[in-house]
Amino acid sequence: MYRTSYMYPYPCYIYVPTCTRSFVYPPIQMEENSKHFGYMPYQSERQRIVLKDYGKQPFVLDIEDAAEANRTFRTAIWTGDYLQVTLMSINVNEDIGLEIHPNTDQFLRIEEGRGVVQMGDSKENLTFERHVSEDDAIMVPAGKWHNITNTGRKPLKLYSIYAPPEHPFGTVHRTKADEIAAKQSNRSE
Repeated sequence: MYRTSYMYPYPCYIYVPTCTRSFVYPPIQMEENSKHFGYMPYQSERQRIVLKDYGKQPFVLDIEDAAEANRTFRTAIWTGDYLQVTLMSINVNEDIGLEIHPNTDQFLRIEEGRGVVQMGDSKENLTFERHVSEDDAIMVPAGKWHNITNTGRKPLKLYSIYAPPEHPFGTVHRTKADEIAAKQSNRSE
């Protein structure tokens, strides 16, 4: 208990807890026969949520904890007919890669780390540049070239919402190299 003398007109005594309770959300190891990572939002392992695509089913999760626990470059966690949510982890000094989505608007939210976002009407003319960090939201209009580069000292953790969906149901790119290989195989098909 402590006294706050600045209260008017009388002093006020406030009871302050002697300890605070916080939860830690450690990443879990890959499950057998599963290529997805998960996290434990509760103390009980029975309530573990595996990070995979739950699309077209009702679904609730703590998106901040999931984004921070994600260890893959990109994992789709929900793909519907008109919307898709993905988690991303961008390694230090890496970027998403300059890209454009001609018919898809995109929302990104930084949950951990810092970086630089660039956007423009062409690859050679990225006229919009902003430093971004935890709790920043980025809106990318359809048809804009864009890139996000991790300029911090730890992985940049974020989630992205595409409307309409941009990636196939169940997309998991463990690394940026996996994403590049998937794009090349889609072009050759």
